Amino acid sequence: MALKVGDVAPDFELPAVEDGTNVQVRLSDYRGKKNVVIGFHPLDWTPTCREQVPAFNLDLPKFTALNAQVLDISVDSVYSHKAWQKYELGAIKYPMCADFFPHGAVTEKYGIMRAEPPLNGLSERAVFIVGKDGKIKFAKVYPLDQPPSTEELLTELKKLQ
Repeated sequence: MALKVGDVAPDFELPAVEDGTNVQVRLSDYRGKKNVVIGFHPLDWTPTCREQVPAFNLDLPKFTALNAQVLDISVDSVYSHKAWQKYELGAIKYPMCADFFPHGAVTEKYGIMRAEPPLNGLSERAVFIVGKDGKIKFAKVYPLDQPPSTEELLTELKKLQ
């Protein structure tokens, strides 16, 4: 079951790629400093994910203006993220985190790991907004073929100002 508004967001530390560079991301590093928008996408190289990731990148200045950090998470490896950026997406200016090993551990903590074939082992398409206090302020699971609306998320962030 997916985490809901009011739950404490599980901390995590994951390897990531940001603008072509390998980085380590720890959710707790933002506590007390920024709200965090965590977008989960099921799998690199897929059509709807190809819409979701660049849309967040395009609106990154709007998220930044609202003192929010955007993070992306999927069960793909850092190497898949790098190749996807290099050959298809272009530079993504926010961390694309790899919940690769142990496979889907963070996805499991957030309650959005798909268990039914044929897509078992992938995350749902979901977004969580974690407030500066470490609690979930917004949580939504989207249909796999529907990218999240960045405008909806920006509206939710404005409520936290």
